[in-house]
Amino acid sequence: MGALPQGRFVTLPDGLRLHYLDAGEGEPVVFIHGSGPGASGHSNFKQNYPVFAKFGYRAIVPDLPGYGRSDKPETQYTLDFFVNALTGLLDALDIQRCVLVGNSLGGAIAIKMALDLPKRVSRLILMAPGGLMEKEQYYLQMEGIQKMGAAFANGELNDADGMRRLLSLQLYDASLISDETVNERVAVVQQQPRCVLSTMQVPNMAARLSELSCPILGFWGMNDKFCPSSGAQTMLDACRNIRFVMLSECGHWVMVEHRELFNRTCLDFLAEGRP
Repeated sequence: MGALPQGRFVTLPDGLRLHYLDAGEGEPVVFIHGSGPGASGHSNFKQNYPVFAKFGYRAIVPDLPGYGRSDKPETQYTLDFFVNALTGLLDALDIQRCVLVGNSLGGAIAIKMALDLPKRVSRLILMAPGGLMEKEQYYLQMEGIQKMGAAFANGELNDADGMRRLLSLQLYDASLISDETVNERVAVVQQQPRCVLSTMQVPNMAARLSELSCPILGFWGMNDKFCPSSGAQTMLDACRNIRFVMLSECGHWVMVEHRELFNRTCLDFLAEGRP
């Protein structure tokens, strides 16, 4: 995986070894990537986290278990498994309270952590989060989810052409997909066990959204092929202290397709919480 930068590693009490990038100093902001085959924290957020570090935040970018340079065990990839791993990382780094930034699966992880451990999450920034409807609805309604699972199971993503075809579903403007990102993800996907996606379980948390107590900033692309943009209304109806930025001509990766707007809007949102 020479295509990915190497940061730091931590081994959790259960033996799971996680990789993460750590840049800047200040209030911790933790970036949680999505479940796309070959994903890593760097490939999802490389155009974002350095900007946060530059503006006085400590940007922590983990690779979830099963992804990036982290361990990829043969196990059940449930939402609680991911939340426990992320909590273990924060414990190892002695981070008691932080901002969570989550995209897709990462958004579902961020929501679940804010529900289970509200004192540890100061703010939520969510980009097309999962976990807002039943799993079967995602598979029935969303072209991207259907094609992602099939392509991974069939081994179609082990070369650049196959990976580029999948990533083109993530964006409204596929020309924004760089060769660098394609190569980064091919290097990871070749090491991922099939259970990373086949056992993934993300429950529908819509009924619990009203329990969220921290300020929330959300983003959603109207051309998302993975998580329906109706999820924004689900959250707006249920949550207090929440705002959403809805973008036309935008797919599943707001932070890539509209990175300057995303970075600027997030930094303004975080500045509201500073003394």
